[in-house]
Amino acid sequence: MLFPQLGPLGMVMLRLVFSSVILLAIARPRLRGHSREGWRAVVLFGVVLVLMNGLFYLALERLPLGVTVTIEVLGPLTLSIIASRRASALVWAALALLGVVALGGGGWDRLDLLGVLYALGAAAAWAFYILCSARVGREFPRLDGLALAMVVGAVLSLPLGIADAGTALLRVDLLALAAAVAVLSSTIPYALELMALRRLPAAAFAILMSLGPATASIAGFFLLGQHLSLLEIAGIALVIAASIGAVRAGARGARRDAPPEGEALTEPIG
Repeated sequence: MLFPQLGPLGMVMLRLVFSSVILLAIARPRLRGHSREGWRAVVLFGVVLVLMNGLFYLALERLPLGVTVTIEVLGPLTLSIIASRRASALVWAALALLGVVALGGGGWDRLDLLGVLYALGAAAAWAFYILCSARVGREFPRLDGLALAMVVGAVLSLPLGIADAGTALLRVDLLALAAAVAVLSSTIPYALELMALRRLPAAAFAILMSLGPATASIAGFFLLGQHLSLLEIAGIALVIAASIGAVRAGARGARRDAPPEGEALTEPIG
C-alpha cells in the first residue's frame, strides 16, 4: 500500500537500507580477516538481494500477492528438482508446470505479462539467493555475511530507489512505515527462521516454507481484497504439492545415499 507514494523500487531501497542498519546493529560484523573469495561472495549476494527484492516488488505492482509468490517459489522448486537428480523429480516438475498453467486461469491473458516476467525473474533470483546464502554462510560466521551483503544491496538500490520515490523520502510518516516493513519482512522473519531451524529438520522447514503461496493468497484476500478464481487456487495448490513432494523425495534420497551408521564420512556435513 506504500507503492503509490514510494514506488516499488523506492520501497525496495528503504527496505534494504533499514534492514541493513538493523542487521549491522545486531550482527556487528568483523571486517578484517576475510578472504577475497569471501568478499566476492558477499558482493554477489548483495546483487542477488537487490534483484530478488526489486523484481518481486515490481511483480507485486502488477499481480495478486498469491500469484506472485506462487511463481516466485518455482525458483527454489526448480533448484531442488535439479539437485535431486532423480527420475521422480520429473513428476514433481510436471505437477508444478500444470500448476503454473492452471494459475493462468486457462489463459495467461488474465495476468499481466510484464508482471509474470518480473515474477519469473524473482524466482530465478531466489534460486541464486539460496546458493549465495549457502556460500556466504560458509565464509562468514553468524549473521555477518548477511549483514554485509544487505549493505551492498542497500547501496546498489539507492539510485533507482531515490529516482522512484522522489520527494516522498522527505515524509517522516512514510519513512516510519517503510521501517516497519523492513522489520516485519527481514528482522523478525530472519530471527524466527533461525529459531525454527534449530528445532526442526531442514526438510520439515522447507515443506513449511513451500506453503508460502497459500499464506500469501490468504493475506492478499483478507488484507488487500484480491480475489482468485477456483482455477488459480487449484494452480497454487498444485505448486505447493509439487514443492512438498520434491522436498520429501530429496530428503528420502539423502537418507538412502547416506553411509551406513558407523562408517566414516569422506566429506563434512554443512
